[in-house]
Amino acid sequence: MLNYRHLHYFWVVTKEGGFARAADRLDMAVQTISAQVRELEKALGHQLLKPSGRGVGLTEAGQAAFARAEEIFQLGQGIPDEVRAAASGKVARLAVGLSDGISKLAAHALLGPVLGTPQLRLVCHEGEFEQLLSELALHHLDLVLAGQAAPRNPNLRLTSERLVDSVVDWYGPTRLVGRAERDRFPHCLNDLPVLLPTGHSALRPTLDHWFDLQGLRPRIVGEFEDSALLAVFAARGLGVFPVSRLGADGIGLMRGLRLLGSSEGVHEEIHAIRSRRGQHHSLVMQLMAAARSGRDGQKP
Repeated sequence: MLNYRHLHYFWVVTKEGGFARAADRLDMAVQTISAQVRELEKALGHQLLKPSGRGVGLTEAGQAAFARAEEIFQLGQGIPDEVRAAASGKVARLAVGLSDGISKLAAHALLGPVLGTPQLRLVCHEGEFEQLLSELALHHLDLVLAGQAAPRNPNLRLTSERLVDSVVDWYGPTRLVGRAERDRFPHCLNDLPVLLPTGHSALRPTLDHWFDLQGLRPRIVGEFEDSALLAVFAARGLGVFPVSRLGADGIGLMRGLRLLGSSEGVHEEIHAIRSRRGQHHSLVMQLMAAARSGRDGQKP
C-alpha cells in the first residue's frame, strides 16, 4: 500500500523547491522529511527528486508522481468544506466552466433544470477551452460546457457527450424585422445590419460558410464573444443576429426582438465534459438527464 504521508512530504518538498523550506512549512526536521521521501522512492522503485541549483527538481518519474499527488491533495483540501456542507445540508455547490464562444443563452437553458435546487451555490467560470479542461482534471470544476468534445488524452481521464445540436435562428429588433424582411430571408441579410459571434465561437466558421453558400455578403456592424451581450445590443436596435434555438428561450426576456428566419443546415453544438468525479455529482447527473430527455424528444 502506498504511504500517503510519505507522498505528502514529497509533494510539499516539490512545491517548496527544497527540503529546508519544506521543513519550515511542516515544522519538522530536514532529516526526517528526507528519510520519509527516500522511503517513498524505495516503495515506488524509482528516484523522484534530483539536485537542482540550491534546491531539488523532479526526475521524469517524479513528474508523474507529482502530477498525481497534486490531484490527490488538491482534492483533499476541499474535503473539509464539502463535509461541512454535506453535514449542514444547506449548500448544493455546482462549479461549471463555460468555454469561450459557446452561446451563454444556450448554456443558461441547459443549466435551467438545476437552478431551482434549494440552497444552490452556482459558480460559473468562463475561459479558454484548454484552461478549463485543466481545471476540470484537477477537480476545481464539476462540468465544462464547450463547443467541441474533449481531445483524446488518457492522462486527463475526461469524458464528453454532445448535449445540443440546435438549429440556428435569426432575431432582430422590431424596427428592422418587418414582414418584407421575413419574406426575403436570408437575402435580406445583405441589407440589414448584422451582429455576429467572434472567431472564438465554433459557430462563426459555420455561419461564414453558410453565407458563402447562400451568396450573402452581410454588412457586419458588431462582433461579440458573449452571446448574451450580443442579444442586448440587438435589443437596443443595433442589428439582427443569430442564436441557437435552445438559447432563443432567453430572448423572451428581452422586449422588442422578433424572429427573422432560420439558417437551414446551420447548427450549434454544445458538449458536456466531465471528469470521473463529475460523473457522480448529483446536479451534473440531473442536468445531463434533462438535456438527454429534451434532445430525444426532438428526434423524429
